[in-house]
Amino acid sequence: MTDHYRKPLSALPGLVPAGWILVIGAATILLHAFARFALEGLGTPAPVAPTEKLVVGGIYRHVRNPMYVAVLAIILGQALIFSSWAVLVHGLVAAAAMISFVNLYEEPTLASRYGEQYEVYRRAVPGWLPRLTPWRG
Repeated sequence: MTDHYRKPLSALPGLVPAGWILVIGAATILLHAFARFALEGLGTPAPVAPTEKLVVGGIYRHVRNPMYVAVLAIILGQALIFSSWAVLVHGLVAAAAMISFVNLYEEPTLASRYGEQYEVYRRAVPGWLPRLTPWRG
C-alpha cells in the first residue's frame, strides 16, 4: 500500500472536533479582546503602546487575562487536533511564561497605573478561570 492509504495517527473519537471548537472559539475571544483594547482602552496590548483606560468591558467582565487564556486554549486545541504531546508540553511552558509575566510585570504595572480602580477589578474578576456571570462593577 502507498502512504496515502495508511491511516494517520489520530486522536480518540471526538477529540479532533473538540480541538477545532477550542481553536475557533478561542480565536474569536482573542479578536474580541484585541478589539476591546482598541475601542474601550484606546491603546494596544503591547507594553510600548498601552491603553489609556483600564479595559473592564466585554469578555474582561468574566476574566482578567482573556488573551492569554485564549492563546492557551488555542494551543490545547492544536494538541487535540494533532494528537501531540509535544504541543501540549509547549502549552504548559507557554502557560508558565504567561503566568510569570502577569505576576511579575503586568499586574504590578496595572496596579501602579490604575490604582484602586484596578484593585477593585482584580478582587472581583478572576485572572485565569472565567466567572460564569459577568462582573458589573
